[in-house]
Amino acid sequence: MSYSVETRERLERDAKEIIARYPKPRSALLPLLHLVQSEDGYISQDGIEFCAEQLGITPAQVTGVATFYTMYKRRPAGEYHVGVCTNTLCAVMGGDQIWDELSEHLGVGHDEATPDGKISLERLECNAACDFAPVMMVNWEFFDNMTPEKARQLVDDLRAGKQVAPTRGPNKLCTWKEASRVLAGFPDGRAHEGVQAGPESLRGLELAKRNGWTAPPADRAPGEGADGGDGRAEPGSQEGRTK
Repeated sequence: MSYSVETRERLERDAKEIIARYPKPRSALLPLLHLVQSEDGYISQDGIEFCAEQLGITPAQVTGVATFYTMYKRRPAGEYHVGVCTNTLCAVMGGDQIWDELSEHLGVGHDEATPDGKISLERLECNAACDFAPVMMVNWEFFDNMTPEKARQLVDDLRAGKQVAPTRGPNKLCTWKEASRVLAGFPDGRAHEGVQAGPESLRGLELAKRNGWTAPPADRAPGEGADGGDGRAEPGSQEGRTK
């Protein structure tokens, strides 16, 4: 079923604004995919055809991109898309157990949504938040230092319609469609709400300040000694001997 006239006119206005940001129209494909995902909740065939028409490329080219990136969903996502990091550090810290228990609790697997459409679940690769492992995300907002119990409570609260705040970021969660619109390049004005960097992320900086550590001079190559050498010990010196 194609978009209604009203919906199409609205999408075309937004698409025109997005495309104008780029020197070549086809460079706007990624944000356009987020735009149609914000409308449908996933990348529908209508969305694919719309993107192709706007950019003057084929639906096959759009499909190739939409199926390459996991952030674009090919079937409806839940109102709250829950990702559990199961990459190395999160996994050994409990991410695998969180995934197993949450999947059983919700009765859905990877990239599947609950029958009420409230929650969808995804196994995520690294979220670049290893200092807070194990980590989960909901609509791309962080939930740090999770446990199976906290994970179950989180999805139960979301399904019950309770207001939930991420560990870092905005003071409350937006929906999956709203998050997709932000990623399309239409900010909601909430990027600077809440905690931006937790204490774990700032620990190295605090230690450097406390100990007076500074970065090496810009004109010294990595590993270069203070005398301009390469920092390696001379043969036969105490530093160069094998203990």
